[in-house]
Amino acid sequence: MTTTYSRREAIAAMAAVSVASALQPVFAQEKFPSRPITFICPWPPGGSSDAVIRALAESVSKVLGVGVVVENKPGAGGTLGAAAMVTAKPDGYTITQLPLGIYRIPHMQKTAFDPIKDLTHVICLTGYTFGLVVPADSPFKTLDDMVKAAKANPGAVNYGHTGIGTTPHLAIEEFSQKAGITLNHIPYKGSAEILAAILGGQLMMMSGTTEFAPHVESGKLRMLATLGRARTKQFPNVPTVKELGYDTITESPFGIGAPKGMDRAVTKALHDAFRKTLEDPKVLAAFEKFHQPVIYMNTADYTAYAERTFAAEAATIKRLGLDKKS
Repeated sequence: MTTTYSRREAIAAMAAVSVASALQPVFAQEKFPSRPITFICPWPPGGSSDAVIRALAESVSKVLGVGVVVENKPGAGGTLGAAAMVTAKPDGYTITQLPLGIYRIPHMQKTAFDPIKDLTHVICLTGYTFGLVVPADSPFKTLDDMVKAAKANPGAVNYGHTGIGTTPHLAIEEFSQKAGITLNHIPYKGSAEILAAILGGQLMMMSGTTEFAPHVESGKLRMLATLGRARTKQFPNVPTVKELGYDTITESPFGIGAPKGMDRAVTKALHDAFRKTLEDPKVLAAFEKFHQPVIYMNTADYTAYAERTFAAEAATIKRLGLDKKS
């Protein structure tokens, strides 16, 4: 009787050990994060997006207590980060910046991702301020000067932007329709390349975010207009495109995305950590340098924003005649 009980006891003990061993990796996985995180920047090094993302990465690594490695994946209008989420594991160790173009470009061409079905929208943090600039020696002193020249010589006025379907491209195309002009657009991989081209005399205009601000302040470039709802506090004397009579407003929040199907606890951990970066003086200084306001949305609000924006961008692309079926 004793021997039988001992065997049962031994079997039970062995079973308990087996269960514990089987569960050990599961419990180990619950501790997030326990290793470095890859943070994809879908733009080249050297631009404003790269600088801001690196400031965020440094800050959030301190909050989470692990390394956060920035990986640049430029090209395809800033959509390669979102595309990478389709094949990445939904474990929180691969994240990306989500620019506005990811909601627009799928309506224009076939993409490897669906911005709603394939992504977790973790948190929105900030947004770009857009403007149209020319070299200081340009004959275009005002936006109206440029419009008159473009009407007199259709297609002769060129401008650089960060890629087909990106906000700097579509904003000016929409403005061009409202102004009744045709401009020659030239795509680049990133803002640093465009700045080099316009400062080197290879471009007549640049449409982009305010990484050009230091060159405007130094007198090398002249800003013709901004594209937001209101004038910026940094350039209060520069009019908006809308107030000059062209009904175009361009605003571009961006945040952090991850693969779909991520554990809610991991999503919350990332959200809470990035929320703390908005209190970091170094992050706020990076925002200020590139004239980017804090635009905070939590996970639920950011997800709802994404759904609304995806639908709105479909309508804009169709109106511009740039949809896949046109």
